[in-house]
Amino acid sequence: MRNRGTRRVTVTTAARATALTVLVILSASAALTTMTACDASGPRGGAGPGGGANAGSAARTSPSATADPTRVPGLSDRWQRRIPEESRQVVAVYGDGVDSPRSTVVLYTRHGTTWERVRAWPAHNGKKGWTTDHREGDNRSPVGVFTLSDAGGVLRDPGSRLPYTRSTAFAAPRWWSKSHWHDFDHVIAIDYNRVRGTPPNDPTRPEGRAKGGGIWLHLDHGSGTSACVSLSESAMEYLLRTLDPERRPVMVMGDRAELAR
Repeated sequence: MRNRGTRRVTVTTAARATALTVLVILSASAALTTMTACDASGPRGGAGPGGGANAGSAARTSPSATADPTRVPGLSDRWQRRIPEESRQVVAVYGDGVDSPRSTVVLYTRHGTTWERVRAWPAHNGKKGWTTDHREGDNRSPVGVFTLSDAGGVLRDPGSRLPYTRSTAFAAPRWWSKSHWHDFDHVIAIDYNRVRGTPPNDPTRPEGRAKGGGIWLHLDHGSGTSACVSLSESAMEYLLRTLDPERRPVMVMGDRAELAR
């Protein structure tokens, strides 16, 4: 009797060991699959009259093999329709999350009916993320589609195609942290609650001061902004030399979930 009992225990133990081995193998396979998927993400990575850490990977914003080339990736029909028919350049800002200060900026150019990805950069947006109802001082960037009409900054014009106003009036106050002193060396005005055709630092707010304003593309200082979108100096210089008024450039900006909704 003891021998039969011993055999049962031995068989039961062996079965449990086999099941445990299978479970370990399955778990390891799942972990490997997860890591492989994550490997596709690149580094994350920018501040404003409105304030930039690393933004979402440019790889995540690239069109997939099955993407429709006649659309800007990541946009739902309602956002796609807001891009003017005559626009042939789109600067898309894909925010990591509704409450995240990190984003990725991607430049697209339209050739015929096809949108082609040109370049992508890590960036920063409002330190508290994004909002569809921006208010002065909320530290969130406004979600929407905005034209890009005017540029300027403290430094000389690097070859901007947009009208460029150079002035020391753009300089960040010296009582700000030193890391912010060069934020406005180059800026591109985002046409939110402003008068197009005027210098970016024109204080006029057509919709009233409560709606905020002075929202720009400008140089990154490494953390979130007050509402602006910030990029590296090389990225800003590239955009200044590339954005062409004749191509009617616009900016589509928001957190990924909202842009896809």
